[in-house]
Order: sequence, then structure tokens, then C-alpha cells
Amino acid sequence: MPVTTIDPATALVVIDLQNGVLTMPGDPFPTADVLARNVELANAFRARGLHVVLVRVTFAADGADAVPGRTDQSGTGSPRAFPEGWDRLSDQLAGHPEDIVVTKRNWSAFYGTDLDLHLRRRGVTQIVLTGVATSIGVESTARAAHEHGYHVTLATDAMTDRDGGAHTNSIEKIFPRLGETGTTADILAALDKAGS
Repeated sequence: MPVTTIDPATALVVIDLQNGVLTMPGDPFPTADVLARNVELANAFRARGLHVVLVRVTFAADGADAVPGRTDQSGTGSPRAFPEGWDRLSDQLAGHPEDIVVTKRNWSAFYGTDLDLHLRRRGVTQIVLTGVATSIGVESTARAAHEHGYHVTLATDAMTDRDGGAHTNSIEKIFPRLGETGTTADILAALDKAGS
């Protein structure tokens, strides 16, 4: 379904566009292209006085705040070592004092964070979601946003995954049940229409 409207109180929520994530290969879109589209969207939102939320993921060096529970892909039990600065937001997006920064330690930007509080205090009714990875952080956040009662719009070319099939599944099978989908250009056009 195309993007029908942008509410007057809409926030752009950008998932995990940070140094360590941006070094990973993206499929179907290179992470550099995704970052460029996110910068374009963030600038458009800021220019219209709309909120931009930059979400980053990080973990304590000792692994104390890692998500518990066994999975088929669980590691050896040792804390994973991350390079210095891996969790720093991209310089191309960061540095705007009016932006909201949320730190998460799970897939979803809602669970265990103050994201919902930030949005509700500002009267936000709709979120536009972007970022990496489509099938993990973005999809988990989209599901939670839908459950919290927000209108959800997903910028399908401003997100990517490590697995193109997982990206496609989210875009084609999951997201249409959670909100509206469109390209960066569709969302920019809807922003222009909402501002006129």
C-alpha cells in the first residue's frame, strides 16, 4: 500500500545506523546508500520541525546486559568483543542537538528504553521507520510500534539487511500488516503534501 499521509506529529525513527553496523554488507542495498537516504530523510524532517530519533545498540563489555536465553545461534557464552567506537552513531546523522537519541540492548527500540515516553510526551502519532537490519531491529521496532498504537510507515529503500531474502520477507509479508510502505521518494512527497 502506498504512503497515504504524514501526520502533523510524525517522527523519523532510525535504527542502528552506527559505525559497527555500517561496516557490514547490506542486501539488497549497500549500507552506504541506506545511510545517504536516511540523511536525506532526517534533513527533511528537521527542516519541517518534525522529530528525528536516532537509535543505537550497545552492550556492556562484560556482557552483563546481553539478552539472556538460549538460541540455536547462541555463542560460546563468552562476551563478544566489539571494536572501540562501534556503537557510535554515524557522523553523517549525529550532531543535531534537537534529535532524540535512544540506546537499546535488544532488537526492538521500544523494549527496555524510553522511546515510547519520548514520543508520547511530544504527541507523536506516527513513526517513519528506517535502518539496519530490516528483519531484526526494524521489524521488531515496527511490531512494537504497531502494538503501541502508532501509525507506522516504513521506508523500504532506507533499510537493508545482511540477508536479502529476510529483507524481502519483511517488506512483502510482515510490513503490510503493520503499516504503510513506500520509498524515500514516496515519503518525501508525502511530507511535501502534508506541508502544503
